[in-house]
Amino acid sequence: MNIAHLKYAVEVEKTASITKAAENLFMGQPNLSRGIKELEETLGVKIFKRTSKGIVPTPQGEEFLGYAKSILAQIEEMESLYKPEKNNKLKFSISVPRASYIADAFSKFVREADMSKEIEFSFKETNAMRAIRNVVQENYGLAIVRYQTIFESFFTNMLRDKGMKSENIWEFEYQLLISKNDPLSQKDVVDIEDLSGYIEICHGDPFVPSLPMSDIKKAEMDENVTKRVYVYSRGSQLDLLATVPHTYMWVSPTDVEQLERYELVLKPCRGNKHRVYRDILTSKKEYKYTAVDKQFIEKLYEERDLLSAKFGTPHAE
Repeated sequence: MNIAHLKYAVEVEKTASITKAAENLFMGQPNLSRGIKELEETLGVKIFKRTSKGIVPTPQGEEFLGYAKSILAQIEEMESLYKPEKNNKLKFSISVPRASYIADAFSKFVREADMSKEIEFSFKETNAMRAIRNVVQENYGLAIVRYQTIFESFFTNMLRDKGMKSENIWEFEYQLLISKNDPLSQKDVVDIEDLSGYIEICHGDPFVPSLPMSDIKKAEMDENVTKRVYVYSRGSQLDLLATVPHTYMWVSPTDVEQLERYELVLKPCRGNKHRVYRDILTSKKEYKYTAVDKQFIEKLYEERDLLSAKFGTPHAE
């Protein structure tokens, strides 16, 4: 087994095709097939299997590929440290919850990036479990994980078991987001009963901890709500709120500029069941923040502080 074999396997997983992977690697298909076979014989496991959807990893293959990506990422990082004259690329990767203050921080971070260099930034909005997986298996540098504080021990134990470190960013309660054209926007305080018959816009992948679905629904969702639309894209969620009558969403504190852009308003809601949420910044224990990471984190805390001062929400120390 050598580095080339690791690269072969990672490219085959990425493309789900020996032919496509061989093209991307600028090598012949027979040579790639032979390389994968040699790797499997060396390991004593089957890494890939053929399906109707193409070539996909076996369970053991998925585990191996996680290690392979980690090794390749460390090699690339080591090379960049000792070959600074060739390091003309800014690289950054993070998985985050769908939150306006995080998106705003990322926009400002990109706007201030050094345009004289190559830029490769990855910003993925997803749920907590996928964010953790992206760091552990997909070699994302950072992740921001959001969870209800009642799940604190679950996530603390999970991050410890996966060899990850974390720091608290923010603690807050969800607020009600509705169109400024909705009749409820005229009320100083909305009562939970006012939302009867309304459509709740939800994240499409809200069920994050590995707990019984009934427990998660009980903690995250009001059982009295009978109308829900599940959407994965934050932009689509805001579009729905702005254009579809009688819709609402529970969100973290949101910047006024974005509210005005979509003609939305935040309202306090009496009787809502949403508890306290926490956002944490996490990465592998051995991961050292790069200069680019630090630039993003600085913007992140600036946005948090601006909203925290306005909404009076405490930092999570």
